[in-house]
Amino acid sequence: MAKDAIVAENLTYRYGDLTAVDHISFAVKEGEILGFLGPNGAGKTTTVKVLTGQFLPMEGRALILGKDISKDREEIQA
Repeated sequence: MAKDAIVAENLTYRYGDLTAVDHISFAVKEGEILGFLGPNGAGKTTTVKVLTGQFLPMEGRALILGKDISKDREEIQA
């Protein structure tokens, strides 16, 4: 059984009063392909920036290969 490569749990990010990513949750198994689709301003780029450690989540958490982006950002980005 494949392990989770990416896990987002109640992931939230705001720009001031604007909520760009609002409590999204999903998991991607190793070997799966994920696509983000949606209109401009839907939070796709912001979600990717959180998952890559460019931004830290304001609520919730993101795990990459079991490592928490908020705690292990440098290791994940290496």
